[in-house]
Amino acid sequence: MLLKSTTRHIHIFTAVVEKNELVPSDSVLTLDIDPDNEFNWSEESVQKVYRKFDELVEAYGGADLTDYNLRRIGSDLEHFVRSLLQKGDISYNLNSRALNYSMGLPRVVPAES
Repeated sequence: MLLKSTTRHIHIFTAVVEKNELVPSDSVLTLDIDPDNEFNWSEESVQKVYRKFDELVEAYGGADLTDYNLRRIGSDLEHFVRSLLQKGDISYNLNSRALNYSMGLPRVVPAES
């Protein structure tokens, strides 16, 4: 049975991807980060999210895989993405099809005169 947690920027599925299709799995979690490309990501920032994901999954080790637990992991990752934006590790993609600044207005650094 496919379980999923979807927030604006984090999608988690109990599935594997085969031929661009999700195939339900009881032992694999698949993470999709920022599916709408709302942010500009460096490889380092993406890896930070994967490490945080691994840390959160490890914290639930041994617990039943439920909708509730999956949603908590997704929610915690969404907050982590917000922290990356606030620290300047990621930025809004101004070429995104959905410019809604869902995590707050972008910071504008004043030009020095």
